[in-house]
Amino acid sequence: MKIIIIGGVAAGAKAAAKSKREDPKAEVTIYTQDTHVSYSSCGLPYYIAGDFQDWHKLVVRTKEEFEKSGINIFTEHRVTKILPADKKILVKNLHLGTCEFVEYDKLIIATGSSPIIPDIKNKDLKNVFSVRTLEDGINIRAAMEKSQNITLIGGGYISVELIEAFVKNKKNVTLVERAPFILSAFDEDISSLIQTFILENSDGLVKIINEDTVSEFVADNETGAVKGVLTAKGSGFETDMAVVAAGVYPVVDIAKEAGIELGITGAIKVNSRMQTNITDIYACGDCTEKINMISHTPAWVPLGSTANKEGRIAAINACGGTEDFEGILGSAVLRYHALNMSMTGLTEKSAQKLGFDTVSVVITKRDKAGYMPEVQNVTLKLVADRRSHKVLGAQAIGCGDADKRVNTISVGLLSGMKVEDLLDVDLTYAPPFSTSIDILISAARILKSKLGG
Repeated sequence: MKIIIIGGVAAGAKAAAKSKREDPKAEVTIYTQDTHVSYSSCGLPYYIAGDFQDWHKLVVRTKEEFEKSGINIFTEHRVTKILPADKKILVKNLHLGTCEFVEYDKLIIATGSSPIIPDIKNKDLKNVFSVRTLEDGINIRAAMEKSQNITLIGGGYISVELIEAFVKNKKNVTLVERAPFILSAFDEDISSLIQTFILENSDGLVKIINEDTVSEFVADNETGAVKGVLTAKGSGFETDMAVVAAGVYPVVDIAKEAGIELGITGAIKVNSRMQTNITDIYACGDCTEKINMISHTPAWVPLGSTANKEGRIAAINACGGTEDFEGILGSAVLRYHALNMSMTGLTEKSAQKLGFDTVSVVITKRDKAGYMPEVQNVTLKLVADRRSHKVLGAQAIGCGDADKRVNTISVGLLSGMKVEDLLDVDLTYAPPFSTSIDILISAARILKSKLGG
């Protein structure tokens, strides 16, 4: 059996490795337009920060290691067309410029996502970057070392991680975000706290411009590099480099052209076995639509952890197995220096958009016994449905163990946990780890009272 995988980062690399384990006799081949396979793009901000010096540490498995296990790797090869009726793909060698048709028995699409590049004048100037590939990270770090003033466009997860990287290196950072606060994936009452913390804990190096967009990069005519930024509302400032991190979109062009169905989110529609609407074609990772396990509605949340899970499931089923991937909760975590930020399930605003009648509570409490020297605060937001009393989601931030509380809620969400159920959870307690009544229990008590319990 000949299994071809388009894309070789998280989902594609996982699909290849698992396919070979499931069927050692299968001929497994990855085609990727990247120069590397199986690398951690999530680790790029930490390489840029200088947390480690060797970018090779981001490579999970090299091309040579894949080939030793019998998996064929073709880097710098772009699949330009899928021909389902003939069970062929058209592949272009980006180095030589030649094209050839390649047959498959099973095809797994793992084309991932690509950065959104807003319509900004002079966006192709030198020292204007986006963040996706290993080369992007290497180039950004090299430019950062020669720069003092850096501009970030967009206020999502990557931007917050990059602020930390640049501040660690004593750079001045100006971030431009169209929303009222950065990290708009969180509810505004939480994202406002995050933005305040960053501004107050950046040694005066960070400026955030909200409710505005970048309209133009100003060129240095001698070097051809960016030297300034103009915004839609008339702000202007100097910069030595800029990083566009305004979000990503699913890469689905060749799939759509081949007649593969897209979902309402614009990503490839798959069932729980990662099958598309065309026989013997599977899809996984950032290019695919997911199902939110709370609302049971389509969602698109590109995360490396999900991509790895889906790559595994696609491989198992392409090799004749029967395993399902039920969906996602959108669980995420990130940090800015000492501040941990985490979320799972639905935010209050997303729940309301889906028609839930929400009740919520925001509470701040110590994460450990108050006399412990390492004690810190955690702020937790818990969201529930007024009618069913089911917990819908949680957001937690703080210099303490915020993600531990969110991970606990994520498990409960899978079982349809109600607020009343949370009161009975037998959480561990010892002074170095928690308070005797954990913040989760305290939040549930307040929420139960608001629900009329």
